[in-house]
Amino acid sequence: MTDAIRLPVEQARADELAALAAHDSGVKPEGWALSPRAVERFILGHDDPLEVEIDGATRSVEITRKFFGDDILVQRCIVTLASDRGLLLVGEPGTAKSWLSEHLAAAISGDSRLTVQGSAGLTEDQIKYAWNYALLLAEGPSPKALVPAPLYIGMRRGRIVRFEEITRAPHEVQDTLLMALSDKILTVPELPGDDGVVLARRGFNIIATANTRDRGVNEMSSALKRRFNFETVVPVADLNQEIRIVREQVARLTAGGPAAEVALPDDVLELLVTTFHEVRRGQTADGVKLDRTSAVMSTAEAVSVGLDSALYAAFFGRGEVTPAHVVIHMAGTVVKDDPKDIAALHTYWDVAVKPRAKKALGRWKAFHRARKHLAPR
Repeated sequence: MTDAIRLPVEQARADELAALAAHDSGVKPEGWALSPRAVERFILGHDDPLEVEIDGATRSVEITRKFFGDDILVQRCIVTLASDRGLLLVGEPGTAKSWLSEHLAAAISGDSRLTVQGSAGLTEDQIKYAWNYALLLAEGPSPKALVPAPLYIGMRRGRIVRFEEITRAPHEVQDTLLMALSDKILTVPELPGDDGVVLARRGFNIIATANTRDRGVNEMSSALKRRFNFETVVPVADLNQEIRIVREQVARLTAGGPAAEVALPDDVLELLVTTFHEVRRGQTADGVKLDRTSAVMSTAEAVSVGLDSALYAAFFGRGEVTPAHVVIHMAGTVVKDDPKDIAALHTYWDVAVKPRAKKALGRWKAFHRARKHLAPR
C-alpha cells in the first residue's frame, strides 16, 4: 500500500528484517523470527550494511538505529520476552515506549499489529474474542462463529501482543491477562472440549506500556504486576542525540509529502530541540534554573513542532524553516493541560533566549524576536 499514511514496521522495514534473517546464525527461541542478537541489531542498528537477495537482485541494506537510549535496557527487554514474564515499559509520555514495543514485536514475531489500546471504554471481548451474532443465533456457539481478538490470535499463533496504555483500561479488563500470563491458557466456556481451550504457542508474550502520569487512573493489581518485568524508559539525556532523533524523524515524516523539499537548517533545529531539552530538565546548559511546564516537553513533541514548522514553511513560507516558524507552533504543543504553562515559556525567553540573543549566538536573536508569536502570559 504505497498510499498508506504509515506502514507497520514489518512492512516499512521489510528489507532490513530480510537482511538480518539471511545473516542470522544465532540461536532463536522457539517461535521467534530472529535470534535475540539479530533483534538487538534491528533495534540498535548495525555498523556494516548486509548483502541480501531481494526480488532476484542482490542489495546492500543498511540496518539503521531505531531506538536511542539505554542499550542494556533493550537487551533486558529482549531477554524478558524470551522468558515466561510479560514486559511492561513505563515512563513519561513521548519517551518512545510504543515505538520500542512496535519494533520489538515486528522483529520477534514479524507482526506488530496485534495491539490493544487501553481506554476507559475497553471491554474484555476486545482483548480476547467476540461473536458473529448472526452465526451464533443461527448455529449456536462454534469456532466458525467466534471472532478472535488480539490475545486469542497471539496465543494461537505464538505472537507478541501489544497492550498500549494498560493503566487506562478498567481493572476487570486488565485482569483478563492473568491466566494468559501465568498458565498460558485462554478458555472459551461457550465452546465444548478442545475447541474451548487455547494453549499459548511458543513465541507468545505481552508487551504493555504505561505512562507514569497515568498512575492512579487504574492502578494495576499486585497479581498482574507480578507477571510483568518493569522497564523504565527515560527521556533522551544527550542534547546532540536528541537533535539527531528529531532531524531523522522530521525527515522521515516529510518524505514524499508537500514538505519534502523544505530545508530545516541545523541551527534552527538546534533552537527547537535545545528549548525542549532545557525546559524539560528545568535547567539551561549554563546551569540557570528554569520553570518546568506541566506538559511533557518530550522528544516526540519536538518532532511534532519540527513537522508543523516544515509544513508551514511549505505552505506559507519560502521553503525553509525559520525561527519564527518554530515559535508559531511551539505554544500549541506545549500549552495543553495548564494555560499557565505559557508563562514558563516566557520565562525561558527571559532567562535563556535573551542572553544568547545579546551575544549574537547563532539564530538566537531571530528566535528572541519571534517571541511575539507566543500567546500572552
